[in-house]
Amino acid sequence: MGIHTLKQRAIFLDRDGVINRAIVREGKPYPPADLSELEILPGVPEALKRLHEAGFRLIVVTNQPDVARGAQTRAAVEAMHAALLAHGLPIDSFRVCYHDNADQCNCRKPAPGLLLAAAQEENIDLSASFMIGDRWRDVEAGRRAGCATLFVDCHYAEPEQSQPDARVKSLAEAVEWIFARGIKVKMSEVTAIENLKVKLFADGADRAGMLEMYAKPYIKGFTTNPTLMRKAGITDYRAFARDILKAIPDRPISFEVFADEFDEMERQAHEIASWGENVYVKIPVTNTRREPAYDLVKRLTRAAVKLNVTALLALEQVRDVTACVAGGPPCLVSVFAGRIADTGRDPMPIMAAAVEILKLAPNAELVWASPRELLNIYQADTVGCHIITATSDVLKKIPVVGRDLGEFSLDTVKMFYNDAQQAGFKL
Repeated sequence: MGIHTLKQRAIFLDRDGVINRAIVREGKPYPPADLSELEILPGVPEALKRLHEAGFRLIVVTNQPDVARGAQTRAAVEAMHAALLAHGLPIDSFRVCYHDNADQCNCRKPAPGLLLAAAQEENIDLSASFMIGDRWRDVEAGRRAGCATLFVDCHYAEPEQSQPDARVKSLAEAVEWIFARGIKVKMSEVTAIENLKVKLFADGADRAGMLEMYAKPYIKGFTTNPTLMRKAGITDYRAFARDILKAIPDRPISFEVFADEFDEMERQAHEIASWGENVYVKIPVTNTRREPAYDLVKRLTRAAVKLNVTALLALEQVRDVTACVAGGPPCLVSVFAGRIADTGRDPMPIMAAAVEILKLAPNAELVWASPRELLNIYQADTVGCHIITATSDVLKKIPVVGRDLGEFSLDTVKMFYNDAQQAGFKL
């Protein structure tokens, strides 16, 4: 089992006019002369943070020909880049062309040299990356490199010689376009649960509830965990698992280890795996001491144990787990999208990025775990998740899928009225 180096998605950013304000004279943009003229544009820190948290590598690619012309120094350019980092911008690298047109280099935009070098040295998948710039040179460089391109229209007095994929007013608007691309749910066209591509797994540990879900053809598997089993009043883990496996012998069921030491996790994993061919063993991505479980995941993968690596929230964890399980037996990778949402972050771009990462491991399926509402099932389907788990609280809402909103509104009004009458409220 080798460790794969996973390609990354990147956002290539022009500097002047995209990150910091360009100095405009007679309709033409110029770079700031020194730190006193360096002004970060409104909304840039927040936009870059969103991209960074979604797993994109952020790379500034900028032409600075004033150095070749003697009007600027490399030290001044580097000082500005240091200042941008000092302001907390999560930029991963700066790539600068210091040449002028007369140098005929391959790095001065519109040539794609800066982007191609970054792709080779930083392991970037250009076809899954974006170039954002405020001049036609930026757009053309991105196009030649094979990226999607976004043009920040600052209304400069210069001709446009290359057509972008999108025209926006700011970096913040560009980020909205990137996040919306391909991950919008058309709620005006609600699809029946049975017709979605994403597989629906029931999450729970109540025997009667699990058997009720087993009778529904659209429930393709089951997941449990120690917390759910405790809430269900289960005291004998092994006896419960063996009993439910007799009742549900032909759909995937995940049972979790409950040790904190990796050697004991490993022993438990082998026993749990022996209970049936349809069993997946849930291994937490770390133990309670923040120690990663990657070595254990690799050992169990080599031993042909079907795993459900669980409790992932960060894309770095997805990348590392994917490298551990690639080429092994069938495997599930559970990203807790609901908990990501609990932190105020939009889980959709993170889950979309996770889908792309997992393509390196065709044996692994991405699980949208801990959903909070039925809409999450449609979101998981839209971004390409293979599986979504759902508790009874979510599953009981399936009968209202696609219901007429006017009728649903009336039912809501009737509910309020009837409850008030039954309570005997008076004013």
